[in-house]
Amino acid sequence: MTRIPFSRLWHLASRQLMREVRAGELRVLFFALVIAVASSCAIGYFTARLNEAMVLRATEFLGGDLALRGTSAAHQKQIEAGLAQGLKHAQTVEFSSVIAGEQAIQLSSIKAVGESYPLRGQLKSTLSSQGSETVGGLPVPGEAWVEARLLPALDLKVGDTIDVGRKTLRITRILTYEPDRAGDFYSLTPRVLMNIADLPATEVIQPGSRVRYRDLWSGGADQLERYRASLEGSLDVNQRIEDPRDGNRQLGSALDRAQRYLGLASLAAVLLAGVAVAMSANRFAIKRFDASALLRCLGLSRREALILYSLQLAMLGLVASAIGVLLGWLAQFLLFHLMAGLLPATIPSGGLFPAFAGMGTGLVALAGFALPPLAALGRVPPLRVLRSDLLPVPPRSWVVYGTALLALGLIMWRLSLDLKLTLALLGGGLIATIVLGGLMLLGLKGLRSMLASAPLAWRLGLGQLLRHPLAAAGQALAFGLILLAMALIALLRGEILDRWQEQLPPDSPNYFALNILPAERDAFAAQINQLSPNAKPLYPIVQGRLVLINDEPASDVVESESRGDRATRRDLSLTWSDMLPSGNVITAGQWWDATSAHDLPGVSVEAELAKSLKVGIGDHLSFNIAGRVIEAQVSSLRTVDWNNFQPNFFMIFQPGTFTDVPVTYLTSFYIPPGNDRAMVELARHFPAATLLPIDAILEQLRSILGQVTIAVEFVLLFVLAAGMTVLFAGLQSTLDERIRQGALLRALGSERQLLIRTRRVEFALLGATSGLLAALGCEIITALLYRLVFDMPWQPHPWLLLLPLIGAAMIAAAGLIGTRRALTVSPLRILREG
Repeated sequence: MTRIPFSRLWHLASRQLMREVRAGELRVLFFALVIAVASSCAIGYFTARLNEAMVLRATEFLGGDLALRGTSAAHQKQIEAGLAQGLKHAQTVEFSSVIAGEQAIQLSSIKAVGESYPLRGQLKSTLSSQGSETVGGLPVPGEAWVEARLLPALDLKVGDTIDVGRKTLRITRILTYEPDRAGDFYSLTPRVLMNIADLPATEVIQPGSRVRYRDLWSGGADQLERYRASLEGSLDVNQRIEDPRDGNRQLGSALDRAQRYLGLASLAAVLLAGVAVAMSANRFAIKRFDASALLRCLGLSRREALILYSLQLAMLGLVASAIGVLLGWLAQFLLFHLMAGLLPATIPSGGLFPAFAGMGTGLVALAGFALPPLAALGRVPPLRVLRSDLLPVPPRSWVVYGTALLALGLIMWRLSLDLKLTLALLGGGLIATIVLGGLMLLGLKGLRSMLASAPLAWRLGLGQLLRHPLAAAGQALAFGLILLAMALIALLRGEILDRWQEQLPPDSPNYFALNILPAERDAFAAQINQLSPNAKPLYPIVQGRLVLINDEPASDVVESESRGDRATRRDLSLTWSDMLPSGNVITAGQWWDATSAHDLPGVSVEAELAKSLKVGIGDHLSFNIAGRVIEAQVSSLRTVDWNNFQPNFFMIFQPGTFTDVPVTYLTSFYIPPGNDRAMVELARHFPAATLLPIDAILEQLRSILGQVTIAVEFVLLFVLAAGMTVLFAGLQSTLDERIRQGALLRALGSERQLLIRTRRVEFALLGATSGLLAALGCEIITALLYRLVFDMPWQPHPWLLLLPLIGAAMIAAAGLIGTRRALTVSPLRILREG
């Protein structure tokens, strides 16, 4: 037998593809691949460009090549050691303070910088909000650069003055960019940049104040390594060394989580698209059984038949992948725009690798999900030309599931997803599919008894679902999961913060006051008691680090990355009190009283932290406070209500434990609306104190949460589109039967309107079932989240009852569009073909 050249097979495959390009199953397969590639490419470009930006500007994020960071200023010997190595040096001091205007106050993050700042990157500023940006420069003594959002908040403009503590500074420029802006609390509030020479005159920084000192260094790699080695033995417990790998760690962690969530959404879109590919490829193969048998009779071998149809799908896959790459490349620009506030200002292009990887994802999905049904075309017996009941031997089940699992594994590797998280997602999705799918199958069977008394359109519509219960259940689950994801995001986006605020009493504290000086304590308390009907006690605060647990290094006792480990790697806010604060409940041991006397002073530890630290009643703890080691004995464990907006602490000590240590005071209070002027006067009268408006912080957090969820919603549009392809693929798989059924009914005298009502009933029921499953799943998930995670009372959400209506409307419209051919084909032609 003469073998057909590959070029001839390619030519034949392209001609057949062009002739059959209008076939419904090919269009669904095409759009499924476009969606899979577009979602994968968009996330791939997002990740690649962000990683390149982090690598290229790592030192810029840090402001130098190396940073010595601490809650107290660096020692003179540490600075001299760096200068001796020939390194360049710059200093920054960051703290929070209230900036007061004539009528309002605004909590701001103040950054005092030295003359050589920054060592890497450059500041950018303008003279007006609409002016051109200038690179470089620095505020000179007596001047301040402020972020644009501070000006409208205090009704200020360039040229006006502001008070930072007891120092008056003139606003000379609007700060638009600083290279080492961290993604932490200091980024939530407007920035004020000042010269470090003005810092002493502000009198804001006092012993015990919350301040972040950073000494920046730049130079050669060898010089930096020698300086790092010299620091290792001289670091205080509240100091640490940062290099570009640590710079902007909080932002990097947040973006890493965002990448994983977006990657999971992309995986869901690719998997749904893969299901649509498998369904469409199966119909593609079934409709070509006769053509394959005819070609076999004309001399085409089994191998050549398989190559022929594989080439058709490969051509289709390449075109769909190219279009998907273009859409994904455009989509990632919108994704970066939606997350602009959390990302670097300048981001590299990302290159061509994400495009090729996205195309690879689409082709892998096509191969993994389409090869099993495609392989059947090579095994169609030539005798089928005479006997249409002859079918090819189906492939073995391990081939079907093996190729799909291999494709899934490659896609997961491509998206670099966390294996445990992904397996948990897939496992949970499988369990939900089995449970909800089983419930739906039982529901469909229960509808059989209703058919006898139902109208004809209902009997025909329900009958179609009952003829294919597995397909109906699969479609309902696919679309139900999509509606569930959308509903959860809509529900959690604003309700959690709103519900959190609603459950607070009307006079809950709406201000925190930090850094209250000991000399001003009584005067501050007296003024707050005049303004607030619900002022909390003033708690003394000292900063200390837990260094020993029962005479062993704390870092050796706790587990890595645990809550206790994080507590031992930072300074804790420690206090003492003779009364148990409200919202605290003793769970073990007892609170001290006037008669309590032990060898060591007592300390009460929050119960969850004590569990992580592996400490109990009677254990000894040692703290480093301002260079002194102070020991205490655990006398009680307690639970804390962290949501009551009053000062709460992990560690509360027995009065008299601390002597001769720097101390400031902390409190919270409620100020009724309409007292803005009084708050301005309070801020000016006590310039060292930091007034933290809780409502403003919650609004900023809500804004950031909204920004991230909008980006996730954007990616879920791909999931929605993939779900629609699953729906259309399912419709296409039963289209031939629907056409024959419609032709028979029309030949028996049925009107067109009856068939339309039948389709509308069928798809509306399918959509309503999807919406019902989504509403039920959403209520179950939110109930678990509220009670187990957020510790909030749960109540039903009546608006979720709209989901069955939304699902019914969407799927009914899609179903009528997808099956309109069943209403337009001539009954006579169909019956003659039959």
